[in-house]
Amino acid sequence: MKKAALLLSFCALSAAATAQTEGSRVSGIRSSTDYAPGSGSSDSRNNGFGIKGGLNWSQIHGDDKDNYDNLGSYRNFHAGVYAQFGFNDKFSIQPEVLYSRQGFEGSSASRSNTNTYFTRLDYIQVPVLLVYNIVDNVSVHVGPQVSLLTKVREAGQERKIANEDNLYDYSYNSLDYGLSAGLEGRIGPARVGGRYTAGFADVIKDPKNTAAQSLANIKNGAFQVYVGIGISN
Repeated sequence: MKKAALLLSFCALSAAATAQTEGSRVSGIRSSTDYAPGSGSSDSRNNGFGIKGGLNWSQIHGDDKDNYDNLGSYRNFHAGVYAQFGFNDKFSIQPEVLYSRQGFEGSSASRSNTNTYFTRLDYIQVPVLLVYNIVDNVSVHVGPQVSLLTKVREAGQERKIANEDNLYDYSYNSLDYGLSAGLEGRIGPARVGGRYTAGFADVIKDPKNTAAQSLANIKNGAFQVYVGIGISN
């Protein structure tokens, strides 16, 4: 399924790149070069806001990921809003606010139930991306991201993020930070893209025993594909 999503993203980006050569003949499709360089005005195609959403394929990385058995990815969704502020016809800044369900599949010795289970981690994510237009309708995005953990579910059961009452062998970090990078294609107000986000903070903190300590160095990673609609420009 991941291969199919990658193929879909590639085809969408190829279509967007082809559309740039026809943009002048298609009513309503404007390219970044329709605007004077350095204008930065509110009329710029690199300014505006909109909504977006798509699919996540998330997993973990880090030195201790091999201490999980039957490790696999977790598939869910993300959705949110974005704003874009253009400097000129090539560069812009795009902050976003997203609700993202991530996690992973696996089993660990720190739980009495050793069957494979899903760990779901719900985040409010705020990426701030530098956008560079490679060509008129295809851009590369890269920038930092900060995420706030709002909910955790293990094996279908909701659990507390912190471990104040010592019911668990470990706690979860409520804050994550990392780096996002990807590509996006645009046709008129619509956009299609794919990106990868690598978390730098440990998912698990305060391990209480040896089994939990063997899982302390794991971090988030997620591949996202999305579609978006610009409400303004």
